[in-house]
Amino acid sequence: MDRKHQGGEEATLSGEGRFLQNFRAVSSIDYLSSFVFRLAFSETFTQAVNSEVKSQAFLSNTTRGFSYNALVQRYQDFESSQNGDVITILHAPSFAVSGVDQKLAHTPLYWSMDAAAEGLSRSEPGFHTGDLLGRFDLTPAVSLPLLSHGWSMRPELALRNTFYTQQLLPVNGGVGTAGSNAINRKALEGTVELRPPSVSRIFDRPVLGRKLKHVIEPRLTYRYVTGVHNFANILRFDERDVLSNTNEVEYGIIQRIYSKRTSEQPQDCASTGMSSLRVGAPGGQVQPWERMYTPQASPCPSGGQVREIFTWELAQKYFLDPKFGGALVNGRRNVFTTTADFTGIAFLTEPQHLSPLISRLRVQTNSQADAEWDLDYDFKKHRVNASTALVNYHIGEFTFGGGDAYVQSLPGLTGSFAVQQDFNQFRVLFGYGHPNKRGFSGASSFGFDANLGFLQYATLQTSYNWDCCGATIEYRRFALGSVRNENQFRFSFTLANIGSFGNLRKQERLY
Repeated sequence: MDRKHQGGEEATLSGEGRFLQNFRAVSSIDYLSSFVFRLAFSETFTQAVNSEVKSQAFLSNTTRGFSYNALVQRYQDFESSQNGDVITILHAPSFAVSGVDQKLAHTPLYWSMDAAAEGLSRSEPGFHTGDLLGRFDLTPAVSLPLLSHGWSMRPELALRNTFYTQQLLPVNGGVGTAGSNAINRKALEGTVELRPPSVSRIFDRPVLGRKLKHVIEPRLTYRYVTGVHNFANILRFDERDVLSNTNEVEYGIIQRIYSKRTSEQPQDCASTGMSSLRVGAPGGQVQPWERMYTPQASPCPSGGQVREIFTWELAQKYFLDPKFGGALVNGRRNVFTTTADFTGIAFLTEPQHLSPLISRLRVQTNSQADAEWDLDYDFKKHRVNASTALVNYHIGEFTFGGGDAYVQSLPGLTGSFAVQQDFNQFRVLFGYGHPNKRGFSGASSFGFDANLGFLQYATLQTSYNWDCCGATIEYRRFALGSVRNENQFRFSFTLANIGSFGNLRKQERLY
């Protein structure tokens, strides 16, 4: 029987401070010696399965439209539970300066810039760069905003010059090696963004005591990048390194529905149910269940208040150059700046003109109900690349939530062919009461892997509060492959205004 050593250490440290004038210092340190240790001993499922470890400390100053930043960052991604199977990327140090659009003298032009000087390194099984190589990046840009009769157009021209003290030497069937020769990447980028006037309609007949307004906002963007003829020789550290040639058009449309109460009576904003119990709650390390936006809290003043209750965005790109200036490699996963900025799921394994059609649907009728559905459909492969649906609803003392995450990904290469992996997981939660409710409260949550057909985790928590004290009992079930398959029973007893004891910590409770 193959036994894995599960010992290790994990330490976290965070801090923030503001001083002098416009200075801000932040540190967020996470050290993990072994991914198996996290799988075996983390008390929450989302933390246990998170393979990324991020540590960074930065000092920033923002003055007169310019932002000056100093950064030290260490990123690790554990590819498996095997010792040493980890990608480590280091930024130490990184100095960057950027500026917002500012008027150029007395002309109608605006200018901006972005510059960085960084020390970098990367290591992974079978590949490593030098202990510290240099990357210097400078990107000045000039634009001309135009507005006429509701139409807006913004042409922009940018020059990017990036210098590396090392370069990548590709090899067949592998990542390659880091060569000691310097390399300089130069690119010219032109962009024209066109936004026609929005179309809107106000409906006279109220719906559920609210007047509705429907707004349609179309947009069109043309982007052309040229000069990147050495894409295969650029080392990969972050988003700065995947810039490629492109000749493309992006088109999209956003529909919004706003509601306004017709009554002058104040809204009922009393907190009900378990507001902290929800699928897709932001915070901590980003997980597939976490949403890309934060639902807005409902304001509680009297009178008619306007709320955006429905947002639906559809967008797609058409690539006039499907080979991206020769950067695209057939039969393997390709990630470029233009694709990563559009959708987080890699889709290029061969030349294609159409990108996936992305749909981003958000609904939040009030602070007690919200839903989200993100969908990517690939017309080239005739399939859904990704679909994530989240629903949360609070009614009185009851709380419901559910979510489904489906992804068809291209993680890498096996031999000379890209290997496709499918993921389909869903999560359901239910709660009654709230932490300070007298009497009984309870909540449950579980996650299921539909592809593998097994229960990944389950949690059941119940509590009973009296005037003087309260007791909480929790059951947890973990099923994390061969590393962890266990049941946990935990409890907590609380005395009002004094404290609590037990092995169920506050930050690990469901509610």
